[in-house]
Amino acid sequence: MSTELYEKLAQSVIEGEPEDAEQLARQALADGVDPLTCINEGLTKGIQRVGELFASGEYFLPELIIGAEAMKKALAVLEPAMVGDQSREVVGTVVLGTVEGDMHEIGKTLVGTMLTANGYKVIDLGVDLSADKFIGAVKENNADIVGASALLTTTMLQQGKIIDALEAEGLSDKVKVMVGGAPVTQSFASEIGADGYAEDAISAVDLAFRLIDAPA
Repeated sequence: MSTELYEKLAQSVIEGEPEDAEQLARQALADGVDPLTCINEGLTKGIQRVGELFASGEYFLPELIIGAEAMKKALAVLEPAMVGDQSREVVGTVVLGTVEGDMHEIGKTLVGTMLTANGYKVIDLGVDLSADKFIGAVKENNADIVGASALLTTTMLQQGKIIDALEAEGLSDKVKVMVGGAPVTQSFASEIGADGYAEDAISAVDLAFRLIDAPA
């Protein structure tokens, strides 16, 4: 029975059915099924399959967004039900946000969801964030990676300010910086001294694993 439930959870993510995902998560708890196993064997496998379909061109951004939303709905039910010492294995900690002057968040949120699905602890700070906000979160959470998103040509330079601030605080050797957003390019990332550039949520996950040399 549990195996069938895991498969249904995965399928609800793959098919982009947030209400089904939430309902299945509640059913799992009512039936006494382990919430952590539901996440690892159901939701994570589902969102990873969504990522594969996106990478192969079979899925597009709308499918990626709705799949991520389905996973978030189910996680909101399952994570609070995990008992005291039960936690997901953490690959690394990522501080994520959209830079100062920029209110866009869809891309940033997708990156956060995909990183979470792949074992990262994600501290999503939100949007319109100064370099100081990023630095504060890095120190507070002992982060391994900063992910800075900019969707406007007028806000791209804020990504460079974050890198400068990390250097000023003596953190640049400890924390990797990855940048992304519609106007951002690899050449711009190299110009401002970023450790990596990702063009979408799927490549951001691959990049994160490379930056901290973790097994994917």
